Amino acid sequence: MSTIPQLPLAIELETKIVLKKLAKAHQALAELKGVSGVIPNQSILISTLSLQEAKDSSAIENIITTHDELYKSDASAKQFTTHAAKEVYSYAMALRNGYEKVKKNGLLINTIILEIQQTLEENSAGFRKLPGTVLKNDQTGEVVYTPPQDEKQIRSLMNNLEQFINDDALSDNDPLTKMAIIHHQFESIHPFYDGNGRTGRIINILYLVKHGLLDLPVLYLSRYINQNRSEYYRLLQAVRDQEAWETWVLYMLDGIEQTSRQTINLILGMRDLMLYFKHRMRTELPKIYSQDLLNNLFRHPYTKVDFVMEELQIHRKTAVKYLDELVRIGLLSKHKRWKDNYYLNDALFDLLLNAGSKSEYS
Repeated sequence: MSTIPQLPLAIELETKIVLKKLAKAHQALAELKGVSGVIPNQSILISTLSLQEAKDSSAIENIITTHDELYKSDASAKQFTTHAAKEVYSYAMALRNGYEKVKKNGLLINTIILEIQQTLEENSAGFRKLPGTVLKNDQTGEVVYTPPQDEKQIRSLMNNLEQFINDDALSDNDPLTKMAIIHHQFESIHPFYDGNGRTGRIINILYLVKHGLLDLPVLYLSRYINQNRSEYYRLLQAVRDQEAWETWVLYMLDGIEQTSRQTINLILGMRDLMLYFKHRMRTELPKIYSQDLLNNLFRHPYTKVDFVMEELQIHRKTAVKYLDELVRIGLLSKHKRWKDNYYLNDALFDLLLNAGSKSEYS
C-alpha cells in the first residue's frame, strides 16, 4: 500500500515547463469563460453540456451508453432506455446540484462530495468503513493499487483534502496545479466503495467554478481523459510509485487546454445553430416563433409535447401544432417512444455527437 502524503505537498511542482503549460491552459480557460456568455440563456448550456460530460465521464467507468439511448430517455418521468442511460442522468444531476451549492456558498466541502456520490450511486454508504477495496487491472486482474483500508485514516485524509481545497493560504500554487493535486489525492484516497472516478471528475469542474475560472460547469474534461484513458491510469500510478508529479500535472493542464478549445467550438456551434433556427422560424413560421420555443429546442437535443406545454404555458393542441410545423419545415424530426412522440433537433444532436468540430451554420 502506497503512503498518501498530507497536503500541501512539500515539493516544488511549478517547474519552468509547468509554468509554460499553465499559461496556455489559463488562456484557453479564460476564452472558454468568455465564450460561455454568447448564449444568453445559460441554463441551456448547463443542461446540454452537463449531459455530454456525464456521458463521457461514465464511459471511463465502462458505463457505455449511446447518444440515442440518452435522448430517448426521459429523466423527468424517470423512464430510461437502459441502466447506463439512468447512470448518466444521475451524473448530470449530481454535477448540477454540486454546482448550485458551490456557487451559492463558495465552498467545496466533504458534505457536498458525499452528496455527489450519494446521487451517483443512489445509496448513503458514505466513506468506506470495511477493508478489502483494491484497484485491479481490467485485463489481467492484477492488483495495481491498494488504497487506505482504515476508516479513521480515510476520514483524516478527506478532512485534510477538504482543508486544502478551501484554504488558499495553505499553498501558493496556481489553482490549476492545485486541481491536478486534488484530483490525484482524491483518487488515491478512493474514499467510497463505488463512484470515486465520477465523483473525482465532478470535483475538478466544481473546483474551477469555486475559483472563478469558470462561471458555468461546462469544461468537457472527461472526453479528454476517456480518449487518453491508459495514460491517465499509468500517470496516476507513476505518482504513487515514483512521485512523477510533473508529468501528471502536465497531463492535466494539457487536458484543460484541449477541452477548453473543444468546448469553445461546441458553444459557438450551438450559438450559430440557434441563430439559424431563429432565422428560419421567424421567416417561415412567424406566428409560432418565440424565444421561449427556441430555448426549448436547445435545452436538450429532443423535446416533447409536455415539455413545450409546461415551458410555454400553452395547451396540448397548440404544442402539437408548433412541433409538427417545425417538423414540416425540417428543423425537427418526429419519433415514437413508449406512448409518446419525441421531436429530435437533429442538427444539435449531430453537433454534440461531433463535440466541438466547426459548425456548418457559421
